[in-house]
Amino acid sequence: MTRRPETTAVRQFPRKAAHLAIRGYQLSLSGLIGRQCRHLPSCSEYTDEAIQKHGFWAGGWMGLARICRCGPFGTHGIDNVPETLPEGSGWYKPWAYGRWRGVNAPPMTCEAVEPDGDRS
Repeated sequence: MTRRPETTAVRQFPRKAAHLAIRGYQLSLSGLIGRQCRHLPSCSEYTDEAIQKHGFWAGGWMGLARICRCGPFGTHGIDNVPETLPEGSGWYKPWAYGRWRGVNAPPMTCEAVEPDGDRS
């Protein structure tokens, strides 16, 4: 069964409204407050991406958790939006969507360095 275009448009409205609100913040208040986010991508970019990827409800909670972690004693560094929703999350327990501690960083890769045996 395919969705009617009206249904899709109605379902997309919260995402688009949130995107416009976040973009408005980025172009106005963010410049006045100063770009001081401790994470990469910034909290507003993270929230926008989470909402676009996981929907308004789940993405909004992910963004709220990220904003709560971004403070003087909070986390910092690379923190990407998860590809999938966390296990055990559901609309009825929205706090489970967010990562309230730590970051979702890409795995560290190190190249093996072979000792140079030719030292003449």
